[in-house]
Amino acid sequence: MQDPNCLVCANLLVYQWNGELANDWRQTHLVNFHIADPSDISSILPAWSKVCIIAISVKSLLQMRSLCLNSGGQNISEMGMAVLDVKARGVLELLLASVKPDASFTWYYTNLFTRWLPSTGQTIILAFDMQPPIQGRCLRALMNPDPSLLSDPFWAHPYLMEQIARAQEPSVWGIRDHVRALETEKKPEGRPQPDYRRLHDIARHAIHVNETLDATMQSLEYLMIEHEYYKNLTPENATSASEDIHRRLRFFQSFIANLRSRSISNEKRLQNEIQLAFNTVAQHDSSITLEIGRATQLDSATMKTIAFVTLTFLPPTFICAIFSMSFFNYGPDTGWNMSSNFWIYWVFAIPTTVITTVLWTYWGDIRDMVFSRKE
Repeated sequence: MQDPNCLVCANLLVYQWNGELANDWRQTHLVNFHIADPSDISSILPAWSKVCIIAISVKSLLQMRSLCLNSGGQNISEMGMAVLDVKARGVLELLLASVKPDASFTWYYTNLFTRWLPSTGQTIILAFDMQPPIQGRCLRALMNPDPSLLSDPFWAHPYLMEQIARAQEPSVWGIRDHVRALETEKKPEGRPQPDYRRLHDIARHAIHVNETLDATMQSLEYLMIEHEYYKNLTPENATSASEDIHRRLRFFQSFIANLRSRSISNEKRLQNEIQLAFNTVAQHDSSITLEIGRATQLDSATMKTIAFVTLTFLPPTFICAIFSMSFFNYGPDTGWNMSSNFWIYWVFAIPTTVITTVLWTYWGDIRDMVFSRKE
């Protein structure tokens, strides 16, 4: 029902398929749509439609949550509900990170919610806030199903997981390309100048890719458990279609696990490159420190030579200074004469030397005492 005056309405893009002709999809664009009676959804899910795909925003989804909670009046778990990344209460979240050549990335949300009605065999799929190209890929996959699989509530998930796996794979190999570029990078001349910011960004993206792969693995394990439970619930559920769906889910579980192993390897290789960058810079700085130490040793050897020469000539210099004073006099007629006041020199020299020696010895203690009194 469309109500132009409705304040709690939604704009829906609805795709409907009768389950027979592959390309016989009907597209309807509903503006300001609302459901007057939550138990009656025939306006968007008529009896002839086997599959109904609804493109909707999260805000509109929360407003119209009665569509999935009240359809048929049964509990969600009893209806064979399966979830792929829905931003609502108690629902798993699954994200995709697309890594670009410049080490930037883009988040994509695979916002899909599937609901199977056992009484009519109809499937409702909500696709909300999905971004291109994920939206187009998922919708194209869902709009080309095998009619023989529609009897299984989980028929949509192999198609969805295929697209999710295809979207995850380039991200893993994108990180690998960045890591490989770092590994094959030539060592620069002089001091290494690693781009630590870029290394940090790549490492952060590698962690994000691991996170999304972990979430995908958990979602797949959840789906496998629920599908196994559905097959064993009654003998009628263990059909060839269900076995085929289960095999496909196992295949994508193995595929995602392999991507996860590659992603872990990428992260470890990246950490190795980061550690190598740190060690290379540290090694270069250590070599410079070693050269400085060698130069200091040469300077020390030079100072030792100067000190030795100084000590060698110090006694004769002292003697020359003594005899050059006016206390001594030499004449060809009188010879050597010494003044009777020579004792004055020793009166000043000896106390001055003692005072200087004492001050030098105890200067540290004297300074501490002076500053401690001021404090």
